[in-house]
Parts: sequence; structure tokens; C-alpha cells
Amino acid sequence: MTTEKKTPAKKTKKATPAKKTDEKPSEVISSKTKVSAIRIRLSAFDHIVLDEAVSKIIETAERSGAVIHGPIPLPTKIRKFTVNRSTFVHKDARDQFEMRTHRRLIDLTETTFKTIESLQSLSLPSGVDIEIKMS
Repeated sequence: MTTEKKTPAKKTKKATPAKKTDEKPSEVISSKTKVSAIRIRLSAFDHIVLDEAVSKIIETAERSGAVIHGPIPLPTKIRKFTVNRSTFVHKDARDQFEMRTHRRLIDLTETTFKTIESLQSLSLPSGVDIEIKMS
């Protein structure tokens, strides 16, 4: 008896057409490209300075054609500190201090590269903390 090894027939791959995708090759960023959304969180100890910064941001965003949602006032964080007045004996004499952190939220949709450029070149008052998230 002879034993013959049977080899399976080789399968030939048929050429499949390339899938069509909507992906475009990388382009140079122009003023017409859109960023989906920008979320700006502002915080400051002084609410007057904070409102000035918000108004400047809204003015620049309106000039560039973005859709603005806000400013939304977020809850004020209050940190309270109690300190003894004297260093040693008088435990009943105390001072109380508090720090209030005022916060605002601004959402910008339908933004363009021009919006981002104008926000980066914006000069805001000192004492305002800014967090910008792009999505």
C-alpha cells in the first residue's frame, strides 16, 4: 500500500475592490475647517473681573461666527478657615476667613480655526483661571 499525502488545493485570492471611505487625506488647516465644540471653564475670586473676562470671550466668539451657549454660572465654592487669634492660651478668641471661587461655563459650537486663533490672542484680566477643552 502506498500512502499518498493529499495536499489541499491552493486557494487563490480574488482581487476585492477597495472599500470606499469618507476619509480625506490630511489637509492644511484653513479658516473653513470646523472644530466640533469648545468648552471653556472660567474661575476667579472676584466675580466682577470674571464677568469682564466672560464678556470679552463672548464678543470674540460672536465676531468669528461661533454659536455660544452660556455663560452658565456654576456653584460658588466657599472654603472657610478658622484661626486662633492668639498663639497660646486664649482658645475662645478666633478669626474666621473664607475664600469664594466664582465659576462660569461657556460652550462654543460650530467653531472654526479663526475662532481658536482669536481666543488664543485674547488678553484677559489677571486673576482669572481658564480651562479650555476641545472635543
